[in-house]
Amino acid sequence: MNILVTGTSRGIGRAIFEALEGHEVAGHSTRGGHSEIAADLSAQGSAQALWAQALERLGGRIDVLVNNAGIFEASPIDLAAGEWAARWERTMRVNLTASAELCRLAVLHFLEREHGGRIVNVSSRAAYRGDSPDHWHYAASKAGMVAMTKSIARAYAGDGILAFAVCPGFTVTGMVDDYIASRGGGAFLADIPLGRPASAQEVAETVRWLAVDAPASATGAVIDVNGASFVR
Repeated sequence: MNILVTGTSRGIGRAIFEALEGHEVAGHSTRGGHSEIAADLSAQGSAQALWAQALERLGGRIDVLVNNAGIFEASPIDLAAGEWAARWERTMRVNLTASAELCRLAVLHFLEREHGGRIVNVSSRAAYRGDSPDHWHYAASKAGMVAMTKSIARAYAGDGILAFAVCPGFTVTGMVDDYIASRGGGAFLADIPLGRPASAQEVAETVRWLAVDAPASATGAVIDVNGASFVR
């Protein structure tokens, strides 16, 4: 399968890239590297340019889009109004609008090919339970991703276009003990019934399954990967 994955330079995105070994994968990062396509998704037109380059790299056919790229930037309410709004708009553009632009291009491509395709959007637990007082915009952007995923699934299932979302909680990409200590130790773990945060590899395996193996009837599904720290 030919797959475009955004935000593959590190963390969950890098783990997704590695989990998709055996497929033709075009990765992406803001500055490029690791043979990734460079695109700053905060800039107007960047999503379209990224899609065009990925399509060229993958021989004119993309079967799966994985929207993983995102930012987590604080925007306290006591910031100057202009700065507060600028951070809100940047987060919405990177996390939601650029993802939507790529989803649109993917749907158009899948419809043109008449062979269907898959979209997997990496959202967040924050989409459902909210986030900190400094991250209203982050939670809103991730909730938008879930709503967009469900809308695509409902609209295009008959055309063989499947859409899924994954909602991680806290995710560890490095040393688990150091991460837990930085978050407050036992108090942090008390919020996770599993007793530990998810690993990037666990999230990546969930994305891989949705991108490659999940049955068509699961379209529209949102899978939580958060150790039961939030259940719906």
